[in-house]
Formats: sequence, C-alpha cells, structure tokens
Amino acid sequence: MAQTADPESLLPLTPAAFHILLALADGEKHGYGLMQEVAAISDGQIKLGPGTLYGTLKRMLADGWIEESDERPDPELDDERRRYYRLTDFGGKVVRAEAARLARLVDAARSKRLVPKPRGT
Repeated sequence: MAQTADPESLLPLTPAAFHILLALADGEKHGYGLMQEVAAISDGQIKLGPGTLYGTLKRMLADGWIEESDERPDPELDDERRRYYRLTDFGGKVVRAEAARLARLVDAARSKRLVPKPRGT
C-alpha cells in the first residue's frame, strides 16, 4: 500500500498496527520494547507475538508509517542486533486519525449509555 495524502482513507487500522503506532508515539523503541509497551498500554489485553509484530513492522516500514532509527544506544548498554523504530510524520497523522475515529465511536457508545461518562463531567 503506497503512502497516501489522506490518512483517513487507511482506516480502520488493525489492533496490532494501532497499538504499535501508539507505542511509538512517545519515542523510538526496539521490537521487544514494543511488545512490552503494547501489553502495558492495553492492560495485557493485546499481546503481540513475534510474527504479528515483525510482519506489521515490515508493512508499516514499506508504507512509510515508521522508519528504522539511525541512532543507536551505546553498545555497552544495549544489544547491537536490536533495530529501533520511530514514527514518521505520516505515521503520526495515521495514528492521530485512528485515535480520533475511535474517540468518535466511544462518544457514540456514550450517547447510547453503553459507556459511562468520564468523571468530572
């Protein structure tokens, strides 16, 4: 899939793609770090296996949503075989578009009283 000017045309994302992009939103991470971050932000509900993780990363690299980082940690502190990934500007647009789409769905569920309103509102 080639990069398009309209990220919304790529929606909805798979849960794996959304969670990986979300995990990269606050900085670059390596594969195992992504697995841990996805499990943490999903409260353990999403556990990416290596096949799903690396297959999704490969597609997102090809589509220009993420890129491999050229910067490497000190080899004394990290395994030099690790590959680090970060969001591209386009990948940031894609994850923001998906987050907005999901927020609209939650709002629709709230309007039907399927989800409680947030505290303090």
